[in-house]
This record gives sequence, C-alpha cells and structure tokens, in this order.
Amino acid sequence: MSFLQSPLGDIFDQLSSLLSPSNMRALTFATLPFLSPPTHHTSPSVLDRVNPLIGTSGPTPNTNGGMIPSVAPPFAMTRWTPQTRENFISQCPYHSQDVRVHGFQATHQPAIWMGESGQVVLGAGTGGVRAGFGERGRRVLREESTAYLYAVVLEGESEVGGEELMESWFSPVPGGGQEVPEVVREGANGRVRRDEVGLGEGLRGAGRESASIDGDDDRRNGSSGSKIRAAMTASSHVGHLRFDFEQGDDQDLQEPYVFLQATRQNWTGSITIDTEAQEVSGTNPQRQDYALGPYRAPRFSGYFVSRFSQPFKSYGVSYGGELHENVKEGKGEHLGGWVRFGSSCDRVEVRTGVSFVSIEQARRNLDIEAPPSVSFDDAVETLKQAWLEKLGRVQIEGYQSWSIWDTFRAEHSLLTLFAPERVNSMMRSLLRIYDWSGRLPMWANIVETNIMIGTHVDAVIANALERNFTDFNVTKAWEAVKKNAFEPPLNDTELLYYDREPYTPDEARAGLTAYLEKGYVPNDQWAESASRTLDYAFDDHAASIVAAHVGDHETAQKLAQRSLNYRTIYNANTTFMEARNANGSWAGPEQGWTEGDAWIYTFAVPHDPRGLADLLGGREILKAKLDEYFASGQNDHSNEPSHHSPFLYAALGYPASTQNLTRAIAADNYNATAAGLSGNEDLGQMSAWYVFSALGFYPLDPAGSKYVVGAPFFENVTIRLPAGVATGGVGGVEHEIVIRAPNAPKWPFVKSLTVDGRRVEKPVLTHSEIVTASKIVFEMSGTPTDWGNEGI
Repeated sequence: MSFLQSPLGDIFDQLSSLLSPSNMRALTFATLPFLSPPTHHTSPSVLDRVNPLIGTSGPTPNTNGGMIPSVAPPFAMTRWTPQTRENFISQCPYHSQDVRVHGFQATHQPAIWMGESGQVVLGAGTGGVRAGFGERGRRVLREESTAYLYAVVLEGESEVGGEELMESWFSPVPGGGQEVPEVVREGANGRVRRDEVGLGEGLRGAGRESASIDGDDDRRNGSSGSKIRAAMTASSHVGHLRFDFEQGDDQDLQEPYVFLQATRQNWTGSITIDTEAQEVSGTNPQRQDYALGPYRAPRFSGYFVSRFSQPFKSYGVSYGGELHENVKEGKGEHLGGWVRFGSSCDRVEVRTGVSFVSIEQARRNLDIEAPPSVSFDDAVETLKQAWLEKLGRVQIEGYQSWSIWDTFRAEHSLLTLFAPERVNSMMRSLLRIYDWSGRLPMWANIVETNIMIGTHVDAVIANALERNFTDFNVTKAWEAVKKNAFEPPLNDTELLYYDREPYTPDEARAGLTAYLEKGYVPNDQWAESASRTLDYAFDDHAASIVAAHVGDHETAQKLAQRSLNYRTIYNANTTFMEARNANGSWAGPEQGWTEGDAWIYTFAVPHDPRGLADLLGGREILKAKLDEYFASGQNDHSNEPSHHSPFLYAALGYPASTQNLTRAIAADNYNATAAGLSGNEDLGQMSAWYVFSALGFYPLDPAGSKYVVGAPFFENVTIRLPAGVATGGVGGVEHEIVIRAPNAPKWPFVKSLTVDGRRVEKPVLTHSEIVTASKIVFEMSGTPTDWGNEGI
C-alpha cells in the first residue's frame, strides 16, 4: 500500500514539509560566507547577503547545482520558483542562463534527479492569451532574488519561439516508462531553452539588482514598451504573486490576464473558474511513480485554489494552445485556464493555496495562511522573519570568498545542530511511512522511488539516537531497521535491481540474500554489487547502534561483526575494493559501482578507518594511497561518495592533510555565482559539507556521535544553538557557542585546540562537547604541526 492510499493521507501536507530538509538550504553554503558579524540580535543585513541564484546553472545535469531561486519558509510543503524551462527527471524548472520566464511554478520537485508532482504554473500577460509553454515566454529585463522575495521585470510582449520541449516531446506518460533523452542527459543547450540571446549589461551577474525592480532604468536593456513587473513570496502552502502591468504610452491599452496551467501533456486534470468567488481551482495528478510500481499512488493528485484581487471581465480554458472562451470548467490533458481583467487594471494579486489532499484542503490552507487581512507586504515580512530566525543561528567574522543516500552523510547531522525542533518529527514521519508501506524509505518522492542503494535511513535514526533524540517510538524504529538488516526484499533472487529498474518491489537491501550468506553481494546476480556490499557494511554498523539503544546487545554485536564485511571485497593483488562473483572470483575493477569507481569506493569505510588501514597494511600505506588518490585527480567532490575522504587523514593521525585539503576542495567546488556548486546540491548535502568544513569539524561516521576535527575557515563564528539541541529536541534553552580561530583565513593548520579552556589533543569532538560548550578556540599555524597526530 502506498503512503497516500493510507488513512494518513489527510496529514500528508504536513508530513511533506517534515520529510524533506530541502528548504533549509539557505542555511547552508548560499549564506554562510556572507553572514554579518555577530550581534545580540539578528541584523537584517544577513538576508541581504543571501544569493538564491548560487548553484542555478551548469552545462549538464551532473555539473548543475540543481538549485532554484525559490521562495518558501524553512521546511515548506511547496516552493515557488520562476519557470524558465519544463522540469523533469534531470532538469529543474529554472536555469540562470535562460533569458525568458514562462511562468511561476509551485514545485514539489525535491532535487534535480527526481520528477515533479502535482504542480501548478501561473503566468501573466496582456492582449491575446498565450497558453503554450514556448509562446508565453517573456524576456527578462531585470530580476531580484532573495530568501523571502523574488521579483522580475518582464517584457510585456511575449516572444514566440523555442520548442515546447518537455510538454510535447518527453512529458512522462502515466503507466509507461520515461527514457530521458541522451541529448538532455548531456545538457542539450538548444533543447533546454538556453536561448543564445544577449542578457543585457549586468542582467544576471550576481543575480540581484534590487533597485531595478521598482525603478525605470531597465530601458537600457532594450525595452521601451510595455512591461510586467512580477513579485512572488510564499508561506508553507500558499504562494503570493503580484503582477503590475505597465503599458507603453504609444499604444492602445490591452486587457491584462493571468493564465494557469493545471496539467502538462499526457496528464488528465481539471480546472474550474468561479467568477463570483474570484477563484480558479484545479487538480493535477502528475507524479513520478508511473515508472515504479507496484507500490504506486494512482489516487494521488495535487490540488490548487487561486484567489484573485480583481473581478474577472472574461475567462476561458485551454487545451495545449487551443483556447475556449467563456468556458468555466475543463478536464483533460495539457489543460489550462485564464481570467482577463479590464484594460484599466494595472495590478492583480493572486494567492494560490496548494494541497495533496483535496481542493477543500487547498482552500483551507489559503484561508489559514493568507486571509484577507494579510497583505502581500505582510506575507513578505513574515517570510523574512522566518528566515532571519533560522539564519541568525550562525554568524561569522573573517570573510572568504529525504534523498537519504545523499543527505545521511552530513545534512542530518547539521539539522540536529541548527533545527533540533524538527528531528523528532522527522523520525515519526519515517515511522509513519514504515507503518503504511512496510519499509522505511530510501528515496521517497510521494512514494518510494527505489533510487540509489542501501538503507541509509538506518544511519539517520542512529544519528538521532546518538544525539539523545528519543521523542518517537524507538522500539518501532528498531523493528523497522532490523527488517532492513535481516529481511531481503521481495523477489530478491529474481531481479537485478539496477538503478531505476521499473515495476520492482521496495528495494531496501537488494542482494541481501547472498550478503547474509557470503558477506558480499555477487556481481553476476545483482547490479551495483560492490557499492552495495560496502554500503550494507556501513548500514550494519548503523543498525548495530540502533540495536544497542534498545538493549538488543546480542543483535548489536552480530551487526557490528557484519559491519566488517567491507573486507570481503578487498583485492590485495590490486590494493582496491573490487566486485566479486557468486563463485568468489573477481569481477573486474570497473564492475559493480554506484556513481563512483574503485578509487572512490576503496575509501568507503567511514565507520572503521583504522580497520581499513589494517586491511591495506597500516596507516602509512593507507595515507600513501589517499595521497595518490588526491594528487592524481581521482577525488570527485561533485558527488557524495567522496565527501568523507579528506577527513580520513585526520582520523588516521594526519590532520594537517585534512586541514589543507578541505580548503582546496572548498575553493575548487564552491563559489558565489550561479555556477557556484560543482555538483547537485541534493537536498543540502553539498552545502552541509561546506558548512561543517568551514566550522572546523565533520561527521565522518554519520551514524555516530563524533565529529572529526578539520580547521575553521573563519576567525570567529558565533552559533546560537536552539533550545533542545542538547536535550533531544525537547525542552532546554538557547545556548550560544563561539568558535575562535585567529588568523584562520590565511593560516590553515591547527596548532592547538581547547574547549572551554580544556585542551583537546585528538582531532575529535563529540556532539555533546559541541552543544554544551561556550567557547571552542583553535590556535592556527601557517605550517603543519604535530597536533592531533594520534588520530581518533
């Protein structure tokens, strides 16, 4: 049974905001380098330094940060974004190099390698209604993007051109698989709406020119005619849009309109126009699970209700580009609707409530979050304050320029520090999914997608328990984790379980049948076998921690022993990890990997670096191999499997190498531009790596409670830890901690470390030490020192 088919569907709107930390991303890389000096209160200038356009470009999906300049509060159900292209698996709805905006989209796409679900798109124009994606694009003259407001000046006349790419060519078909075209995988500039049109002086740059939105200086970009000024803000379930129509002096006034796209091609939805209530409502059943099965959600739909500030003069519905005037209801594919206003109308405000439950719930969300008493400016201020509260938890001095497979590595540890009030709710949400599907999620996007490998949710639960978060059913959590560790998925010996294999059961630990017998997953029987073996060994380690917390010490010991199974695929002849076949023979160095290779995965033992060193022949030998790995360019920071690798040095007793490398990796892979992330953000993991590295410590073992010490990037960091951070999210008081590292911007090495005056000799800090400390002081050095050479 899918989650949405369960009786819990009526609370899905709330759960969706708890399950995904994607809207906390502004806490991470996009803001940390630009935060203001510490004060006793949060300065509004903190938000002035946020640039949501970081990570919004890249020539291919793999080299695109996968970010969008969305407006939404932390942990919102829905994010609102300008739409410059149709989004789908491997493409987001916005790319900073596109020069036209085609609408404003309520998106539920959590990451670039996930699909869209239940979205709605609004756009505005004057004169004849433009309903098709290509024809409704309007050239961007200026844009401003902040954490709480997106505003843009568009040419009033739409520019017909380009191809209706995703709507008409590759729109996913219900009940059938979607083969992402090769040209799209490789970037396909011409077909992903990257038009070769001049952007105009200073148009994109850093992405934000606040004076331009309300000023008249945009004529220098080549437009002296009509314009549409659009502004957008949001609450968790409601998008607030404001359209100002400025028509040229030398032309007859045309009637403005707002167009709403309910569905794309191949998806049957509905739309209803209520002239008396000045509302437009509709449904959109689009979802990603059409290619998954058998646990799908055929009853799923997205619902929306849009409420307008002005009465309608006329209206209609559209199917593709075909317009039907004076029609109030429509049902079908490629469905849209529009409402038109009098020619004297120069401003229209639209509030759109969304829901995954019903139109009634969408309307209720609208009534609760955007009643008539709340103005557009009120909504902006509310969202501004929500982000100020979150961003004010970290302040710095000294400046420098449930995708669980991704986020278990560092993002969840970050949330236990900066959003502890959410952690217990997240654990309860995971267990609700278990209640109704029979498994904890791997990569949930409405339903389970089976994307990526392993049951790293085990580590998410272990991470919470290790940090004293227990306000959830811990016994049931162990039941679910134990099922992952000991019960193979359905048809385990009949399927390969290759990535995105359609119509498979919940994958969990595919190949567990053989893993339990042999200690490894055979390459000639299951896909991605070598990576699975290493990941399952780590997952066993995480599961053993959960078992210990509930007092099942016998099983905990068994799982701890199983966590050493990484040894079963080490090939001493080649000195690399390597996939094995069922008969024990080696499958070859290029076989069995998940988004990596033998170089990257040979170091994939974050829970036992000392054991890995012993396996290779000692600390010095492992260090030499790490040296070769980094020196020869094998490290690929654009993807997650390599994120922990630089911290292995410190764990082994070579902290100077960690301290030097983290800065080099940060410089090479992060910057404050639209191409500022070298790889997909993946719901916060890329940014979480940067934040921890900049603070000076990192969760090498993300299932445990210890952080390996690196070196801070900044001289002073003040962290306002929320109430509950040291008490498992329940009770407690706010606590301020200062991390001092004089000369850190120019000196990368650590000479000494103290916590509240107590000397720390090993490069390791526990979660408890950090959250109860008042002052952590690093003494920095311009040359390597012998501090921390014992390792952890």
